[in-house]
Amino acid sequence: MKYIVSLFLWLATYTIIAQNLTGAALLEKAIAYHDPNGNWETFAGELKLQFAGPAMTDRESIVTIDLPKEFFNVSSVQDGKKTFREIAGTQCRFTDEEGKVVNSSTYDAQCDRTVMFRNYYTYLYGLPMKLKDPGTNIDPSVTKTTFKGKEYLVLRVAYDNEVGSDIWQFYFNPETYAMEVYQFFKSEDEKTGEYILLSDEILVKDIKMPKNRAWYYNKNDDYLGTDNLID
Repeated sequence: MKYIVSLFLWLATYTIIAQNLTGAALLEKAIAYHDPNGNWETFAGELKLQFAGPAMTDRESIVTIDLPKEFFNVSSVQDGKKTFREIAGTQCRFTDEEGKVVNSSTYDAQCDRTVMFRNYYTYLYGLPMKLKDPGTNIDPSVTKTTFKGKEYLVLRVAYDNEVGSDIWQFYFNPETYAMEVYQFFKSEDEKTGEYILLSDEILVKDIKMPKNRAWYYNKNDDYLGTDNLID
């Protein structure tokens, strides 16, 4: 009986929190959990990553991000082949399919894929702080849902057309406001896109980042692979 009463009180409190919390307020609480000292804005550091998935051989990467200096580099080894992509200011360098180094600029179409890699890594490892970027539209309503058997507060995000067309949902622990899942759809079709389960955390420059990110298709739960952030 005591357990039932406690559970009822928790659910009642949880419902009230979801009803009274705006999207902007939830984001602030999540940022306060992951980056309490506001270090992401001046982040300069190195991420060591391993990716393993059923449809490809393992890949090891070192990602260097220096936001104040506008520098980005990802150097990878896969199947014994070494590649890199780099942006320094407006200058761009990368290895092509033949392994030759190409010098370009961020204004050149040759560098589009390198820009995409930079945006990919800074977005995913800069979450949830990156949700403060211009062009990000935070849904003012916070919903509560059960996902994979666990209760979450959900923040829904859309973007201005020039930024992106995907719809994103971020799932936060209702007690700590830790980000534990995110998910994206192509437009409003929730059978498209993927969801990503986050597990464990690692401190990088005093920022709590997900140590493991496991990727799945929304349409059928097929497993794609896992990124592991190495200490």
